[in-house]
Amino acid sequence: MLTISAVCDTEIFLQIPPSRSTYNNLINACGSSGNWKEALNVCKKMTENGVGPDLVTHNIILSAFKSGAQYSKALSYFELMKGTHIRPGTTTLNIVIHCLVKLRQYDKAIDIFNSMREKKSECTPDVVTFTSIIHLYSVCGQVENCEAAFNMMIAEGLKPNIVSYNALIGAYAARGMDNEAHLFFNEIKQNGFRPDIVSYTSLLNAYGRSQKPHKARQIFDRMKRNQLKPNLVSYNALIDAYGSNGLLADAIKILREMEQERIQPNVVSICTLLAACGRCSRKVKIDTVLTAAEMRGIKLNTVAYNAAIGSCMNVGEYDKAIGLYKSMRKKKIKTDSVTYTVLISGCCKMSKYGEALSFMEEIMHLKLPLSKEVYSSAICAYSKQVST
Repeated sequence: MLTISAVCDTEIFLQIPPSRSTYNNLINACGSSGNWKEALNVCKKMTENGVGPDLVTHNIILSAFKSGAQYSKALSYFELMKGTHIRPGTTTLNIVIHCLVKLRQYDKAIDIFNSMREKKSECTPDVVTFTSIIHLYSVCGQVENCEAAFNMMIAEGLKPNIVSYNALIGAYAARGMDNEAHLFFNEIKQNGFRPDIVSYTSLLNAYGRSQKPHKARQIFDRMKRNQLKPNLVSYNALIDAYGSNGLLADAIKILREMEQERIQPNVVSICTLLAACGRCSRKVKIDTVLTAAEMRGIKLNTVAYNAAIGSCMNVGEYDKAIGLYKSMRKKKIKTDSVTYTVLISGCCKMSKYGEALSFMEEIMHLKLPLSKEVYSSAICAYSKQVST
């Protein structure tokens, strides 16, 4: 099989110097598949052969880093790019904003966005820019700013696309604002677009978060009637809609339904069911869900263990919760502040104050961030220990 580097070598051997366009196409072929290392190799060969990179080259390299989830490397490359005579364009800055959001460097992303708006003659914000900013505010839970960015985009003469609408609906869904989510879902159709799987799943999620699981099911069924096949995310959202509202039996039925459709549940499905067990105070079901995960070869991660430990604590199964914690440590699965929060608060609820303080010492030793709940539980445990 002929490699990309071999293509370059063949052209040189035939004394046909590859053009910048040829190199850019080769780099793009690597980058589009997330093979950022090979993209860099071709770029290096390009420079060695006396063909300097242009803005298109830099954008392709940045896009390769983005596709390969190498966000920090993309930002480092961008800093090097700024030292050249080539000025970044809108596409360049869109990629940089995306990477900053992924790295949770929100203030820097907003600074670039504001700079783009102030210097429109250089890099005019486009629909992609505004959509990234809507997503940023959504992640930060600032739904009012999501609306402001969406309206600003329209005011500047840009027409939202399906991704823009989905970002806004997703922001409403995360806050359980089902009326607003439904309004913009309908606007998608009014503006000539067809709602996609993301649109339906976000609306479904909005109804689940607003404690309307049966409405969520209606959206799920409508999605199927409109010839859209629900994916894993859709099924997990429906499981959560039922589970978060205490309808554990219905949530488990969805798990079976997705398997009948040959969609295998993942660790998110299991986490959602475990959390539902805790809400419903169902001791037996916790074991059933854990067994189901084991039978399907689903390896529990930190979030799953936290959900299981929390559920056991909620139903008074202290020994089982501690057993899960020990299993977690034995398997070298990372414990985090959530792990210790559920352990400490759970111990205090069951009047096991000495054990709570032991976990408090452990979290202090690990230098993990302490939540208000941990502080409150620790104060309670200390006071109870002193009084006894």
